[in-house]
Amino acid sequence: MTMEPAHEYTRQPIVLVSGHVDHGKTTLLDRIRGTTVTLREAGAITQHIGATEVPIEVIQELCGTLLKGDRFDIPGLLFIDTPGHHAFTTLRARGGALADLAVVVVDINDGLMPQSLEAIDILKKYRTPFIVAVNKIDTIQGWQRTDACIDDRLDRQISRTREIFEENFYEIVEGLYDQGFSSDRYDRIRNFTKNVALVPISAETGEGVPELLMVMVGLAQRYLGDSLQTTERPAEGTVLEVKEEKGLGTTIDVIIHSGVIRADDGIVVGGKHGPVVTSIRALLKPRPLDEIRDPSERFSHVTEARAATGIKIAAPDLDDVFAGAPLRVAGADVTADVDAIEDEMKIDISTEEEGIIIKADAIGSLEALDTLLKDTRLRKADVGSISKKDVMEASTNEEPLNRVVLGFNTKVLPEAREAVRDTDVRIIQSQVIHTILEELEQWREERKRALEEQKRQEIVHPGELLFLPDCTFRVSKPAVIGVRVLAGEIRPMQRLMRQDGTTVGKIKSIQQEQQTIDKATQGMEVALAIEGATVGRQIKPEQTLFVDIPSGAAQRLADMDLSPEEQDVLDKVTKIKRKEDAFWGI
Repeated sequence: MTMEPAHEYTRQPIVLVSGHVDHGKTTLLDRIRGTTVTLREAGAITQHIGATEVPIEVIQELCGTLLKGDRFDIPGLLFIDTPGHHAFTTLRARGGALADLAVVVVDINDGLMPQSLEAIDILKKYRTPFIVAVNKIDTIQGWQRTDACIDDRLDRQISRTREIFEENFYEIVEGLYDQGFSSDRYDRIRNFTKNVALVPISAETGEGVPELLMVMVGLAQRYLGDSLQTTERPAEGTVLEVKEEKGLGTTIDVIIHSGVIRADDGIVVGGKHGPVVTSIRALLKPRPLDEIRDPSERFSHVTEARAATGIKIAAPDLDDVFAGAPLRVAGADVTADVDAIEDEMKIDISTEEEGIIIKADAIGSLEALDTLLKDTRLRKADVGSISKKDVMEASTNEEPLNRVVLGFNTKVLPEAREAVRDTDVRIIQSQVIHTILEELEQWREERKRALEEQKRQEIVHPGELLFLPDCTFRVSKPAVIGVRVLAGEIRPMQRLMRQDGTTVGKIKSIQQEQQTIDKATQGMEVALAIEGATVGRQIKPEQTLFVDIPSGAAQRLADMDLSPEEQDVLDKVTKIKRKEDAFWGI
């Protein structure tokens, strides 16, 4: 259809709420939503699409004297409740949907936990400005609620309560410093471009929430400026969720971040197998919170929606669409829109023929995972569930430490679980990126140790031992003697030699405290049964013996990570062997 002449207007900033599990993200949003209902404003959107619109008039009334007399250009704030979705920060690099501002919610008792650090890492990477809401101040021992700003509230607490607050608060400040940020309480900051503002709150009681809103509105008004200017051109947005709705079929919840969308528009939206071109069947907005009475009337049909806003779209052929996919209202040249969507869907991640495989729920999530994996080689990065094909591809990696599939916020198909049983591939999945990284590191360490152990069993390893005095238990057939392992290790079936290079026999078995063991390492005192040796002839008490290492094994040992003591034994054996063969071990 023909759009009306475009004119410029200021949209509301998109605010992402993030943080560690159970630190109060949802409680904070519920507090904001609940408060707006009590004020009987029709601006708040229910969480059915994970968004809450708070008009500037509501914020001014909530903040009271904090914003008395101030005038604002922004129409309000649009909060995005997106646990697990990183598209609204990582897509900044590709120009797609994004958060203009973020709030990281941190429990004052727990401090910066893995998901908090994960959120901050990503915000730092893409230079998204953020505020820290220091939550749960009401749980501090002895805390007394008072209606005042933080300075006055602290003055009214007993000294021990103030001490606990200050200790915990400055641990968060130190944690942020370790992440490269200067920070302080919001009321002590003069330059918000150089310092992260910390706002103490209780989402449970509402303390500090007006101050948090005041800081967000102030920062948005002062610093976001031109980035909030948009026109009534065809809309662009990002899919937040794909879900089935009774009577509507497959629908998409979308955040419109620029332009305008109308009920009779055609749209182009990213799908798992390429852009999907379709026509809007219904454009829906959740009813204001204080008007919801019946679940069957959760949404109102609207004729248009302007950025920035959350909207539900019903249309044909949406089954292939995924969270984080870009959306555009189709213009006169649909081919150009398809090309633009394809360009936005390109994953800016380098892959190689050898490396691990990562799967995620959205493009932004993949980029977030790639950012935190840093120097790890990737073979494949894709949106969707972990399939049998992913497992089989991972199994063909030459490097055993790369035979792993990471899944962030995505499912593992039954066929993939079956395939894992027949391979040495490991699947690691979680809704927390730091959990994935920790499990990957732990698995790689365990795998590395297992591989080293396997190599040690395959290769004759350096070992030096002392024939202990008064420890001859049997003279021959086989000789049984007591020894101390001076360095390295010894195993059954290894041959032993003297310091002059003469082979003296082969270890038949090793016992410690009358128990047969498969190896003895540095410092252990054990009994050896040695075939082919006779005490008093080939071997004598107080004699130093070495594991007889073949030349080929010495070459392979050169590529292994030996301890200093093991390397010293190898050097001694090399010196002995090269008296007879100058090219031994080369």
